[in-house]
Amino acid sequence: MMPELSLNILDVAKNSVTAGATLIQIGVTADTAADQLKISITDNGCGMDEQTVRRVTDPFYTTRTTRKVGLGVPFFKMAAEMTGGSFAIDSRPGEGTAVRAVFGLRHIDRMPMGDLAASFCTLLQPNPEVDFVLTYAVDDHGFTIDTREYRAVLEGLSLGEPEVLAFIAEQIREGMRECGGGV
Repeated sequence: MMPELSLNILDVAKNSVTAGATLIQIGVTADTAADQLKISITDNGCGMDEQTVRRVTDPFYTTRTTRKVGLGVPFFKMAAEMTGGSFAIDSRPGEGTAVRAVFGLRHIDRMPMGDLAASFCTLLQPNPEVDFVLTYAVDDHGFTIDTREYRAVLEGLSLGEPEVLAFIAEQIREGMRECGGGV
């Protein structure tokens, strides 16, 4: 199992890139009153048919030719369910995919968030042409990082440049601090 939720987000979002997505939206929302942490990854990639959606949580099913198992989605599902939460995938061919996981926020078995900023930048660095939107909120405090906004002001400078990635990572970390720290 992946030791941090940010690595699960990274894995699922990398699947979105592989599926040809040009826009990937990542949502992380903590509701302390409801004791829930909701994570969503939505893309406009190629999507999956119903049969593939049913099989994608099977660790012995993968569309990859380089290995015979695909553990990322099954581990993400298991991590959510271990905390009394839930997991769902909605997908349509040609339209994209939405993955949603709900975790017990204070459950003893909930993995820590990990370094969300590093995971986001790990997605962005090799895929600067893909648009990523990260929405993060704890109760009533939140922020959004939208690479389309950065691209509009960078005047041709790649989002994959080390200085740009460092700036975006710091924006995420600062936003998380302003929300009361990481969840």
